[in-house]
Amino acid sequence: MEFQRRLNLATLLKSKSHFLFGPRGVGKTTLIRDELGSDYQVISLLRSEERVRLIENPGHLRNMLISGKKGVVIDEIQKVPQLLDEVHDLIEEKKIKFLLTGSSARKLKRNASNLLGGRARVQEMFGITHGESPNIPLERKLQYGSLPSVVLSQEPWEDLKAYTDTYLKEEIEEEAAVRNLGQFVRFLKVAALQSGQLLNYAAVSSDTGVHESTVRSYFEILKDTLIGIPLEPWRLSKKRKAIKTVKFYLFDPGVQAALMDRKTLDRNSTEFGVALEHWILHELRAHISYQKTHTPLSFWRSTANHEVDFCIGDQIAIEVKSTSRLNERHFHGLRALQEEKKFKRYIMISFDEITHQWSPKIECFSVEKFLTALTTGEFDI
Repeated sequence: MEFQRRLNLATLLKSKSHFLFGPRGVGKTTLIRDELGSDYQVISLLRSEERVRLIENPGHLRNMLISGKKGVVIDEIQKVPQLLDEVHDLIEEKKIKFLLTGSSARKLKRNASNLLGGRARVQEMFGITHGESPNIPLERKLQYGSLPSVVLSQEPWEDLKAYTDTYLKEEIEEEAAVRNLGQFVRFLKVAALQSGQLLNYAAVSSDTGVHESTVRSYFEILKDTLIGIPLEPWRLSKKRKAIKTVKFYLFDPGVQAALMDRKTLDRNSTEFGVALEHWILHELRAHISYQKTHTPLSFWRSTANHEVDFCIGDQIAIEVKSTSRLNERHFHGLRALQEEKKFKRYIMISFDEITHQWSPKIECFSVEKFLTALTTGEFDI
């Protein structure tokens, strides 16, 4: 089965060079092969021979270029950040279009002062979305996540475990970001348990036996390597004081499950609700990024624990429930936020297929209808 990805690389590169960032495994290489084909020269820094040669002499990039190509793809640019100076000059001198892919921004931030000064835009890439995989059952995606190779696998759990046991650990080790890899692996398991919750450094420190300052640095590593997602709180409420603590998510619900060693996902469990919320976050982030709206995504929680899962700018407030039968108590968070009179739309997402008009300003969507509406562009976000 082939996925029809929403991201069109040829269109991106018509106007300008781009950085293409996304965790390894989301399909960057496949998309490059399928969309750019033989039109673009591909230089992969995963190949040790090319990587070593360019580390020794970044200027050798000029000698490697093949004439007649529309542009150049450099895969995993963070492995040789010194190349950015050469790329900068080639964009200026020869007007070459570059696609620079990476699964980590950490080394670029730390080692490279030259991020092309606006000569290249940044595009994120995500795992498969609902619109890209309409024939894959939602419950399979909630359990195994969004990585294309995992979703299509005959042995998805084994492939997820291989991903977390090798790639995640090797990626961090290769980044030379931690001194004690075993300690970091223990931290990862606790971070998976924390996914979807308010970020509590002291609690993670207590659970792992790792100093709080080290825990903070570990969460920064997850963010820089695109494995972790900080979700900022919406702070503009006046009637109810809002908390200021960030929420933390791993980038993929399947990866979270593998790190927690959770092989099954019970439809009636708390974990199922967490996975659904996680998936909606994934869909919203991908939609905002691919539509290039740059709309801020946040959540709201008052100090009295009224909460709404997602706030999209000041346009849409969204609450997610995994129940198949809504009742009045499910609407407490949205109703509290309505009192602020800030948002234009208030939306409840659940598995309740019966449309209820709970309030003139609260719209109820089944999960499937919401994901379809997001795909078709009904939501202007």
